[in-house]
Amino acid sequence: MSGALKEVRDRIVSVKNTQQITNAMKMVSAAKLRRAQQAIVQMRPYADRLNRMLENILSNLDGGADTSFGVERPVEKVLIVVVTSNRGLAGAFNTNINKEALRLIDEKYQKHHENGNLTLLCIGKKGYDFFRKKYSDINLIEDHVLAFNDLSFDSIGTISQHIMDEYEAQNYDRVHVAYGKFKNAAVQFSQMVQFLPVVQKKPKVSEAEKQRRADYIFEPDKETILNELVPSILQTSFHKFLLDTHASEHGARMTAMDKATENAEDLIKELKINYNKARQAAITNEISEIVGGAAALEG
Repeated sequence: MSGALKEVRDRIVSVKNTQQITNAMKMVSAAKLRRAQQAIVQMRPYADRLNRMLENILSNLDGGADTSFGVERPVEKVLIVVVTSNRGLAGAFNTNINKEALRLIDEKYQKHHENGNLTLLCIGKKGYDFFRKKYSDINLIEDHVLAFNDLSFDSIGTISQHIMDEYEAQNYDRVHVAYGKFKNAAVQFSQMVQFLPVVQKKPKVSEAEKQRRADYIFEPDKETILNELVPSILQTSFHKFLLDTHASEHGARMTAMDKATENAEDLIKELKINYNKARQAAITNEISEIVGGAAALEG
């Protein structure tokens, strides 16, 4: 029985050590989350305003102006950017983003994959490791796996600019981005968006609103404005994808480690109960042996 007691004691010590680690990781993620959340909260109004500005301009164009990033071509070559974290222990966060990319490949670009016309650009080690094992024959770009080491606009801008240059050179006909959308510390979800070509969403307006439509004066001309504005919006949007994922990662890890800490506490309580039961059984067995030995001596 002493061996069983020692085994339970050792397990209690092990779980307590694990609990200390998960609690420390929760605190670290909470501290990092505050900075990451501040970055994405500050970025969103600027990015949203740029997108609304573009929609307003596009809605007031009567033709004769276009952007090279909005040209629809027959989809022959596809690039999917998968933005995940570098580390795990964040629940299903990375898995859900990878599944989002897998779903798009299976439902829409399976033939492109079979023909070698599908390329994956992985930002974050978890996505890169997953797809490297999943597809041995896929075109996998690994130049920017560690991009999360520097989330400055200038650093991320080199990646988005490279993608935009490749699109303009017609090396890709469509670009999608799978990333983690941050809502709050407890809620994050995976999302897939079309990055290129630019989806020109013109707002629905009534006939009366059309009559009152603002008469924009473009200075310089429309083409110059679009050629300057669209790349800036695309770079800002791409930067937002990474800031969203970064905040989502720490929110998911904080939640996962908090749950793991609670589970460890429940397990410790259960183990202590088992330990006390085993200890009581051992004491009872020793008393029975003593009583039996005394009875044998008296006999």
